[in-house]
Amino acid sequence: MTSRPFFIDTDTASDDAVALVMALRHADVDVVGIGVVAGNVPLDQAVQNALYTCELCERDEVPVYAGEAAPLSIPLETAQNVHGTDGMGDIGLPLAGRRPDSAHAVDALLEASHQHAGDLTLVTLGPLTNVARALERDATLPDRIARTVTMGAVADHIGNITPVAEFNMWADPHAVAQVLASGLDVEFVGWDISRHFAVIEPALAGELRSIGTPLAEFCVDIQCTVAEFCESETKLAGFDLPDPIAMAYAIDPLVATETLHLNLKVEVGSGLTRGMVVMDLLGLTGGEPNAQVVSAADRERFIAMLRSALT
Repeated sequence: MTSRPFFIDTDTASDDAVALVMALRHADVDVVGIGVVAGNVPLDQAVQNALYTCELCERDEVPVYAGEAAPLSIPLETAQNVHGTDGMGDIGLPLAGRRPDSAHAVDALLEASHQHAGDLTLVTLGPLTNVARALERDATLPDRIARTVTMGAVADHIGNITPVAEFNMWADPHAVAQVLASGLDVEFVGWDISRHFAVIEPALAGELRSIGTPLAEFCVDIQCTVAEFCESETKLAGFDLPDPIAMAYAIDPLVATETLHLNLKVEVGSGLTRGMVVMDLLGLTGGEPNAQVVSAADRERFIAMLRSALT
């Protein structure tokens, strides 16, 4: 089977790194570029984390591009309280000294869209700032993208940064608004999908780590601060993996067992609902559907893909 070109946009922290491993290790995926955006951690740290992950996967040839260091219109607020100061669980990894490609992530995405026009899958794992900047530069970008899979939002409107907002959407809601209005046919895999189908309980985490490969140990160990956050704040039975289950769906659409075609709008204000992606489940607004939303997933299929990537 011919490998499918993927361009991945990430704010690389602990779950993003696992998603990168899944893509970089999959025989059917050709990662043609990794764009990095500020989000979970500041841009420079996210770049180092992406480069380290590529190195651990023995995929140093995959280009990593630094992108936007701040949201479109608001100050950067990171999730280092969740992922650790270095974004990778603060376990002492050597996350410094590597150099990204000289091109900007926005330029690299646009170039990849021309080189792989009609075939490119865009997977976004962080705030949508880089994608919004690319759309500002070239409004025809959606014509060249085969699929856009986005980890973000929540179909049940239960948030992980505010009561109703998911972090990636909250971090740069103005970018979300631009993407939703652009004509990109975005497929959202929300935090609700992670919460229901991608929680790694301690026993499963131990089983995955016992695979014994450096990648297995890495992918479990970097979740240590996330696990603490999930126990104390989001009340989950283990750490969850939102970016990896989004990546699993991008690689294999059968990971989704139910999808909905809905009209989505995002709240861009600074109040309690900032970053809330409002999903019109009943069609009350009369707006035309502008996105696909994954509403249920196959946990066993996802775990099997994760296990395969770590073996």
